[in-house]
Amino acid sequence: MIERYELAAERIRQIPEEESVRLPFRMYFKKVSEFVLMLAELREKIEDGSYMELSMEQLKEWNQRLYEDILPENYGTSYGNPAYAVEQFGEEYGQILSFLYTELRGGIAYVFEGKTEYLTILMELFIEVYNCFEVSGGVDELKDMIYWYASDYCDVFAADRILEQIDPDLDFAVRIIREADLTDLRYLYRFGEYVSENELRTAEHLLELDESVIQKMADVYTEGYRIGFVNTGKDLSKKSVVNIRYVLGFEPVIRKAIENFEKMGLRPAIYRAGVSVLTKHRQSRVGYYGGVPNPQYDYDHRDDQGLFLNKRFVERKLEVMKHVYETHKDLAAQFAGPALIEVFGEKPFIPQVKAEAIHLAEKQEELLRSFTSKSGQMTNEYIKGEERSFTIVAYPIPEIGPDYEKIFDEVIRINTLDAAVYGRVQQTLIDALDQGEAVRILGKGENRTDLTVQLHPLNDPEKETVFENCVADVNIPVGEVFTSPVLEGTNGKLHVTRVYLGDLQFLDLEIDFSNGMIADYRCGNFPREADGRKYIADNILHNHPTLALGEFAIGTNTTAYVAARRFGIEDKLPILIAEKTGPHFAVGDTCYSWSEDIKVYNPNGKEIVARDNSVSIQRKEDVSKAYYNCHTDITIPYDELGSIRVLKKDGGEILLIENGRFVLPGTELLNEPLDAAGE
Repeated sequence: MIERYELAAERIRQIPEEESVRLPFRMYFKKVSEFVLMLAELREKIEDGSYMELSMEQLKEWNQRLYEDILPENYGTSYGNPAYAVEQFGEEYGQILSFLYTELRGGIAYVFEGKTEYLTILMELFIEVYNCFEVSGGVDELKDMIYWYASDYCDVFAADRILEQIDPDLDFAVRIIREADLTDLRYLYRFGEYVSENELRTAEHLLELDESVIQKMADVYTEGYRIGFVNTGKDLSKKSVVNIRYVLGFEPVIRKAIENFEKMGLRPAIYRAGVSVLTKHRQSRVGYYGGVPNPQYDYDHRDDQGLFLNKRFVERKLEVMKHVYETHKDLAAQFAGPALIEVFGEKPFIPQVKAEAIHLAEKQEELLRSFTSKSGQMTNEYIKGEERSFTIVAYPIPEIGPDYEKIFDEVIRINTLDAAVYGRVQQTLIDALDQGEAVRILGKGENRTDLTVQLHPLNDPEKETVFENCVADVNIPVGEVFTSPVLEGTNGKLHVTRVYLGDLQFLDLEIDFSNGMIADYRCGNFPREADGRKYIADNILHNHPTLALGEFAIGTNTTAYVAARRFGIEDKLPILIAEKTGPHFAVGDTCYSWSEDIKVYNPNGKEIVARDNSVSIQRKEDVSKAYYNCHTDITIPYDELGSIRVLKKDGGEILLIENGRFVLPGTELLNEPLDAAGE
């Protein structure tokens, strides 16, 4: 492999001086060759140890060199920008060359991780494409090269990706977290990720906190994970691997968390978010990562697999997955599930939809949905849903504004609220909800929500309940009560004036339901309604023709709501916190997907029977029809909420919330933060 690498590097060193490729393509290969040679130079520095002897300023310079081409201020003339590449080379050549440059940029990670094989594969692909241009090769020949690159190396990239998720011996990141001097922030540059002011200031702020606070942050995170297994009756002692996902800067907390998990008998698997078209997640970054250099760049290349995605490739990738899981099935069975630390506070991002970017054809969308379904089934076969769990907690980043430190401290407080108090109040809500056959939710002011949610019937109210009393285990912070609605009879309109879902902002989002299924949708992000519909189809429906209303919940964390209002960060809250600050509705799978047959109980001993709906129950006949493999929460904030009423079978009503305030006797405690803030 070293010999192959050296031969490839030597060939690429010659390209900038050659004139065998016609203009304007020659300029592309010259510039991209220089990028690849920069990676080769960096590789030498890392291997001989001189890289980590550099000063902080020198490391920043290297980081800037690696990522500057795709930063927003330079993106207009970057080959990573498909609009620019198409402008220079025409649509088909431009898309292919923009894809190639993007794939080569994944070499940054491979250099830092010492993956010479991966780097060599990329360099050889680049040379092959260059050779094609030397002889005036056509678009079809180039597409064949891309296809066979994806197909041939699927058993390297995709196979290793599965192992990274389940094998704690693949410990590149873990070794940095364990061994680095975390008071010397140069350690951040050892990962190979983009390091922005967010990561630097986060690390600095954590160093300013007392060690007891760091320990508390880690304890909340890991204890939530453990309790998630207890509350769902799953045996954690059968597992030995936990996947930790986080954003750079939180290493002091992660180090403590690793120690906590090891006391539970769990070793960490910490893998990088995918950097190749063969390992990236279409909608988000899954794994650890640093700063996001340019979210538009990510958005532009989310469908790059459209260059080669066909039935043959899907079958090939599924074969690779099956082989890896079967070969390592004992290791896969030890996987307990992910533990996530998410961040929030980024400037709201509304992407520019570019015609020049690669887009999936309708047939490819169908293939991708089929692959997602089949790969989900396969994963569940080897990492059983009824045996795994998860936890998620979120913290702000400095980009949130000048009150960053105050907001950070407030989030720590919110994440450690008294779960017992919320549990008692939420049980009062559930007792009222269990008396109903449906719930009606109305917006107020500009909010046009008018939605009736049908509830599961109870055969034995003394022993059964419809809603789960959720305090602070898998979803931190406290508090919500949630259920899987009956789809038939669930009708109406869900509307929010502004909401942040994942990394994307939606304005004036409106979704209509008919018998629990999405019947229509629109948003106000774009001048053309068609662009808004496509935006929703891509990022909420994930290109399914429709989705079910998989969850209805009432958030009870008025403390978080008031804090968000006080700091003016309502639109920047992650869904993890936002879903606790009002009623929320999830489209897609239920909260119990892949584990519906496991009996779940509330603290009062009642079994939660609303775990299925008419979509998920199809798993008993055809599992491919039962799951969407997505779940997106959409919250109505209290100030947009007119009322929530329980509709009883006898025609009576129980009022839970009116004009954004809890009015059910026994829940008045939740209004105290609102009263104190003058809401």
